[in-house]
Amino acid sequence: MPLLLVAVAATVLISDQIVKNWVVATLPEGETVPVLGGFLQWHFVRNPGAAFSIASGQTWIFTILSAIVVGVIIWQIRRLRSVPWALFLGLLLGGVLGNLTDRLTREPGFPEGHVIDFILTPWMMPAIYNIADIGIVSGMILFVLITIFGLSIEGGREKRGAEAEGEAEAEAADPEVADASDGVADAADGAADAADAPARPGQAPGATEERSAGGTP
Repeated sequence: MPLLLVAVAATVLISDQIVKNWVVATLPEGETVPVLGGFLQWHFVRNPGAAFSIASGQTWIFTILSAIVVGVIIWQIRRLRSVPWALFLGLLLGGVLGNLTDRLTREPGFPEGHVIDFILTPWMMPAIYNIADIGIVSGMILFVLITIFGLSIEGGREKRGAEAEGEAEAEAADPEVADASDGVADAADGAADAADAPARPGQAPGATEERSAGGTP
């Protein structure tokens, strides 16, 4: 699973940075370039805030928060056994690293570089965003589904409150019932041992026990 996480994160990060470099080299800053009419447009801006141009002017805060998120995700890799969680963490890690790379390497300089935003979909939202933002939002949508279905990061489903209580009650059942079950198991084991006792040559199985019970002939 860690390999899946790394592959997803690398795909998001690399594609984000390649496209951003193309945007900086090709598109005019601050101008709208129609791609699919009003459905999809390019609009190159330098964003000093968070995803979707939120909280402009607080770049250094988001740089610190992004670094913390990256550290938490890396720490959780040791527990990762679930494909949905690997996809979620990979999308989130790739998106966070994409925007963090901008903040660390682009103008006006470390650690307050401006994030390159260029995707504009007026029919959906007025904000301008990038591929890294798409990765982050897609990851959070997946996280909501993971929570709804109760999937554990270590694989399988997490036990709900009622289910966990039911198992606890079963374990704390009447001890007399448990003792009776143990007695039946012991009797069965004893019968199995008796059946497995080897007979002497020319002697039918079970004869040893009969003679012992009746005395030596």
